[in-house]
Amino acid sequence: MSDPDTPLLTVPLDSLHRELGAKMVPFAGYSMPVQYPAGVMTEHLHTRAEAGLFDVSHMGQVEIKGAECAQWLESLVPGDIQGLGIGKTRYTVFTNDQGGILDDLMVSKLAEDHLFLVTNAACKNEDFAHMKAAIGAKVALRMIEDRALLALQGPKAAAAMAMVCPDALSMTFMTIRETSIAGIACLATRSGYTGEDGWEISVPTARAEDLARTLLALPGVMPIGLGARDSLRLEAGLCLYGSDIDTTITPVEGNIAWIMNKRRRAEGGFPGAAIIQKQLAEGSARLRVGIQPLGRAPARAHTEITDEAGNRLGEICSGGFGPSADRPVAMGYVPKAFSAVGTKIKLVVRGKALDAEVAALPFVPHRYFKG
Repeated sequence: MSDPDTPLLTVPLDSLHRELGAKMVPFAGYSMPVQYPAGVMTEHLHTRAEAGLFDVSHMGQVEIKGAECAQWLESLVPGDIQGLGIGKTRYTVFTNDQGGILDDLMVSKLAEDHLFLVTNAACKNEDFAHMKAAIGAKVALRMIEDRALLALQGPKAAAAMAMVCPDALSMTFMTIRETSIAGIACLATRSGYTGEDGWEISVPTARAEDLARTLLALPGVMPIGLGARDSLRLEAGLCLYGSDIDTTITPVEGNIAWIMNKRRRAEGGFPGAAIIQKQLAEGSARLRVGIQPLGRAPARAHTEITDEAGNRLGEICSGGFGPSADRPVAMGYVPKAFSAVGTKIKLVVRGKALDAEVAALPFVPHRYFKG
């Protein structure tokens, strides 16, 4: 994920991670904690049972301001941004002229003329340049570089937040609010990347360590690294950009066509709209699906998927062991004719064709707080 010749960037909590015994690895150009001494399995299960604190400060935070900023952003994404309520958050993607996905992102509306975006770390500079070139003359764009981003996730996240920010408990899934957490002014979104209840918290860099230490001192909260973040999101059936979706995959093929409402499907007006509309009407040749290996051997990314006769169908895009599911779990691309739940397939692992079947997503039920 990182160029070995380029010095790694550090996140504001770098010294805290090292103090906590984190194993640091290169990721998207940053030195990031992949795990702490407890280990990935323990961190994963702790997040499912209690609450975990993730540092995601490497991700991009962008502010868009302007009288018609929602309309202008809609010219780049297939999501309904104009219809997004103030204080609400929506998941969407940037598309290219072929309908492929340049990045996936979260868009929040703080006011009719004020949007807040969170983009992927590896894509954030390209995303900003893309927006600047396309709509920079129409809106005011700012890459927010003086704020960290933390994620508090898990069924006990609400109990932890109650101790430092009672105001946050009145929020529901995919809402955003400017609030005070332990006396620190923050921008909190009730969302996350684990399938669990929780918050993503944008905090001024100067106060990030204070906030992290405060949250880690709360009952049931422990630090969680990128390793568990990946296994948690895989069990939740959530896409990782660059693995499950990329510039060659459309939202329809990626099985995230739900990001487009009726108006946006009909109107188009975003890059690659004609191609995506055709796929919506006629179906796409391939689809991302959940895949359940029927043995105990995990199927990693790029594992070949075949039919029962050995004909190649596609490959795994994300795969591994699901600690909460207590079995291997995976996602991959197959022809539409093989996409129905229960379809028998084979996975070629170390030269052996192993039994598997198409599975419903998510592997572990989502537990978002919807009120």
